[in-house]
Amino acid sequence: MALHTEQSRHGNRCYGVLSGFDRHGDGERNVLSLNLLLVGSKQSGRSSVGNALIGGEGFQTGNCIPGISPSTECQLLSRKYQNFFRRQGAESDLLLRVVDTPPRWPRPQKLLQLCPEGVHIIVLVVRADLRHEDTHMKEYAESLFGPDWRRHTLLVLTFTDHLKKAGFQLHDYLTQESDWLRSLSEEVEGGVFFMDNSCDWPSIRGRPLREQLLRLSARNHHKALTVQTEVSL
Repeated sequence: MALHTEQSRHGNRCYGVLSGFDRHGDGERNVLSLNLLLVGSKQSGRSSVGNALIGGEGFQTGNCIPGISPSTECQLLSRKYQNFFRRQGAESDLLLRVVDTPPRWPRPQKLLQLCPEGVHIIVLVVRADLRHEDTHMKEYAESLFGPDWRRHTLLVLTFTDHLKKAGFQLHDYLTQESDWLRSLSEEVEGGVFFMDNSCDWPSIRGRPLREQLLRLSARNHHKALTVQTEVSL
């Protein structure tokens, strides 16, 4: 499985993003292409989630100066997983195109350049072992995509291994968290995914996360959200 870099730098446009199913060469294979948008605050583990999705180390991660994110601009990486699922009795490939954003919402025009066909899944990344609130997150999501953003969104809580060490039970964690995070987890229709940063991300945690995202996309019939450019963020 090849890892492809389709990096959006200085306004470069990403071509060839397909919405829904298509038939490619190699014996007319079924290929489902999905555009995923990663959103999270500084040091939330956003780029690590991206690496789990593509099963590699393409997104820049690592320790950095507190409060400074290693991601300074949007980056898009893609990977095709052959025979990832069955559809109508036939093996189908899954092509993921993952957009990692800086610790702020991208401008609508930039996002439209990256994903002209729209965004299938929004992945909100929140660090579980730090208490904070991003009260603008829902406001920005609705400004970019309209009220349907909730139907296409999954919440990923990272660094949950820290919670386990502190004696928290994951299934009880959200009931003890802030009203903001608990409300967000109930509002997004993709549910919550708990990410353990202490294990091998690509091989262990990537597969179940991809499967959960695929189920969410299937509930939306693999339709993409349209980017609304007539907004000011």
